[in-house]
Amino acid sequence: MRISRFLLPYALGAVSVLAMAVAAERASPGALGRAGGTLRPGVPLPGAVADGAPAAEAVPAPAADPPRDVPFGVGPDAPVPSPAIPPVAPPAGASGLGLLIPVQGVGAASLVDTYEQSRGQGRRHDAIDIMAARGTPVMAVADGVVMKLFQSGRGGITLYELAPDRRTIYYYAHLDRYAPGIAEGRPLRRGQVLGYVGNTGDAGPGNYHLHFEVSTTADPRKYWGGVPENPYPLLR
Repeated sequence: MRISRFLLPYALGAVSVLAMAVAAERASPGALGRAGGTLRPGVPLPGAVADGAPAAEAVPAPAADPPRDVPFGVGPDAPVPSPAIPPVAPPAGASGLGLLIPVQGVGAASLVDTYEQSRGQGRRHDAIDIMAARGTPVMAVADGVVMKLFQSGRGGITLYELAPDRRTIYYYAHLDRYAPGIAEGRPLRRGQVLGYVGNTGDAGPGNYHLHFEVSTTADPRKYWGGVPENPYPLLR
């Protein structure tokens, strides 16, 4: 194959340029880049690291969810504490020793100590009578449980409440009726309405009042046979 004398200089120039490019690539790999399919010196290949350049910093993985056992309220998302709730004044019938006066609207100044008064057949009263209009709500003097609902010849419609110590018995008598939902075994909360003032039993016509007793017993199954305690000072 004969090369024209006119084309020979161009052919030699092209061979020289190609030889220079190959030598440069061998001396510094990646020094040639691609742009539109044409090799260009000085443009790094994608992903190539230039000689002497520092390695790229690793990108941290997304933070994992916090452990499930982190206590609630710990960290920046903790709820803001609610303002302090001011103390609530005790009801008008609250006593200094913890027992609530069991008849709604009756204050300590209205109480009369009837514990030592005599009753029929020479017996001592062993209770306090709290006078009030018929239908006045009767409230639990303390937390407890309904031990017994009983229809008594003397006490009429009555309720025995057992205190949490399982020794103290509160007895409410002469009720007009029980409050809705009251049943044996049901818990009572201090101030909960358990019945209404009446004159059932031997109270006498129109003699509306609550007969209230406090006693202690070693066996709560014998709720009727405890040792009586004067409730008057407990309600003052």
